[in-house]
Amino acid sequence: MGNLYRFVEPVVLFLLKEKGQSYGYELAGKLAEHALTDAEIEAAALYRTLRQLEGNGFVRSEWDSGHNGPARRLYVLTELGESHLEEWITVLDHMSASMAQFVLEAQAECAGPEPREEAVEVAAIAG
Repeated sequence: MGNLYRFVEPVVLFLLKEKGQSYGYELAGKLAEHALTDAEIEAAALYRTLRQLEGNGFVRSEWDSGHNGPARRLYVLTELGESHLEEWITVLDHMSASMAQFVLEAQAECAGPEPREEAVEVAAIAG
């Protein structure tokens, strides 16, 4: 899947913005609801992404030991992370429009002169 795992990043940023703070296992449970690809996201990819985000200053974490059981990492989105999420939204918006246009053109080329109704709807939403 290679670079498709890169699309875990905007989803993690979004979930942290939405929740305010979260543990890794909570994020893992929500990833599928907002996934940008059909690929199954492995826990290792999530934690690798969280470490990269933290290393870049987009996420901050601390150990939370204020409950029964072992300490857990609690993740929070930083101000820089919010800016990075906004950048991702812009990039994904442009990608979405470009992909919708590509699909319309490819369907027209492959299926004949009439684009499928679903592609027209996607292009209208993205456009």
